[in-house]
Amino acid sequence: MPYLTFRSVSLFAALLLAACAQTPPQDGPVSLAGTSWQFVRFQGGDDRVVVPDDRSKYTVAFGTDGGVGVRFDCNRGHGSWKSERPGQLQFGPLALTRAMCPPGSLHDQFVKHWFYVRSYVLRNGRLYLSLMADGGIYEFEPLARQ
Repeated sequence: MPYLTFRSVSLFAALLLAACAQTPPQDGPVSLAGTSWQFVRFQGGDDRVVVPDDRSKYTVAFGTDGGVGVRFDCNRGHGSWKSERPGQLQFGPLALTRAMCPPGSLHDQFVKHWFYVRSYVLRNGRLYLSLMADGGIYEFEPLARQ
């Protein structure tokens, strides 16, 4: 009888391993580490939509070491980021250059909202950064490799 129990357990374990090996991969990266994005649009909690004149002027690059590099129009900067669990995101202080951007720039909006980002979603190859208190959502697409 113990042989039958051992045999049943072994069969169950083998089937479980086979099922796990055939699990399809998740859509998109599990982590933001090592990814780079360019801004597509912002939709505010009041349904206001803002689209950049040039997507490549607004970028975010998540380092694998917890560092983040940004371009907010005519300024560039570095800071830190952390995600203690999938979907949660927090940015640390950001050191930015201080050039005066031209009229119509979204620089000031990005700087103002930076510390209010609290969560993210990766969906259909896009990154969505959500502000706290339903303040709005930033949509990004993968940054084209050059």
